[in-house]
Amino acid sequence: MADVACGVGWAGIAIARAYPKVRVDGFDLDDTSIRLAQRNAGAAGVADRVTFAVRDAAEPAAAGQYDVAVIIEAVHDMSRPVEALSAVRRMLRRDGIALVVDEKTEDAFSAPAGEKERMHYGYSIFTCLPAAMTGRPTAATGTVMRADTMRRYASEAGFTAFQRLDQPELDTLRFYRLTP
Repeated sequence: MADVACGVGWAGIAIARAYPKVRVDGFDLDDTSIRLAQRNAGAAGVADRVTFAVRDAAEPAAAGQYDVAVIIEAVHDMSRPVEALSAVRRMLRRDGIALVVDEKTEDAFSAPAGEKERMHYGYSIFTCLPAAMTGRPTAATGTVMRADTMRRYASEAGFTAFQRLDQPELDTLRFYRLTP
């Protein structure tokens, strides 16, 4: 399994703990995050099955290597989410799946926005959107990424099937299943 944009590794570690036979390869471009992820995996006792590396998911060596890839709360932070999703699609085997988890937002903008939506806009203005805009060109998505935007990104990245998963139902997160 690939954990793309793994940050400090908590998702990959949690997956390894829940599924003792799974091997997780975490990728991120930030070397400080990777060092922390490696330390976290060691402390959690899963370093024998969970590895983290400063690596671009688009590297040709990753092509066709994974049954499952996850991206947890990161697509909205990416400068070029379509290119990143395209790289994830190439990482997958023919029958693989990508599971994307991102913020749960309303289906459409409305004013005044609800409490959670306002919270997401706050995160977006001060953290996520500026981070996404450090690279050029940028999609400048930000935290308030609607399901239709995720669907469009997946389609443009070459995924042939997109499914918005309404289970598990969580207050702040939404799940998407993408297949090549």
